[in-house]
Amino acid sequence: MEKKLHGRHGIVIDGVDKDIDSEDARAWDLGEKMAVPIVAIVFMSIFGAPVLIVAVILYFGFSKSRMQHRTIRMLAEKGQPIPPALLAPPTPAIRQRSDMRRGVVLTMIGIGVMLFLGAVNEWEGGVWSLGLIPLLIGAGYLIVWKLEGGKKNEVPPPPPTP
Repeated sequence: MEKKLHGRHGIVIDGVDKDIDSEDARAWDLGEKMAVPIVAIVFMSIFGAPVLIVAVILYFGFSKSRMQHRTIRMLAEKGQPIPPALLAPPTPAIRQRSDMRRGVVLTMIGIGVMLFLGAVNEWEGGVWSLGLIPLLIGAGYLIVWKLEGGKKNEVPPPPPTP
């Protein structure tokens, strides 16, 4: 029977089916070949992306500084006066503190966390109560804002440039 069907009968007589073994070997080789690129892509996206972001930020900061120095050098070579604002360090951006903004954001985050955890666990087990933490912190910020009269905090004027 083996001679007549030339091994295409699907019946295994001696315990070794050459067709199935060769297909398994090809699939296993493909899996081994694909494992290295997949692992490399995963690790590069997890660890490489933050490094790339930091590198881009540093590059653009460096290029801005280099352009500023090049401009100062060109002005000095041509004998032009260098504006003092160009030599002064940049004034840091001062953001106005807003208790109302923080209060609203934290209150909404608390409500969102409560709704999400409640919906996921079908409001059983009390896990939704974890959302009370940001909710109450946000309510505290809103109370502080209201007690201060809703006034905006005064920002001191920037120092004069020399």
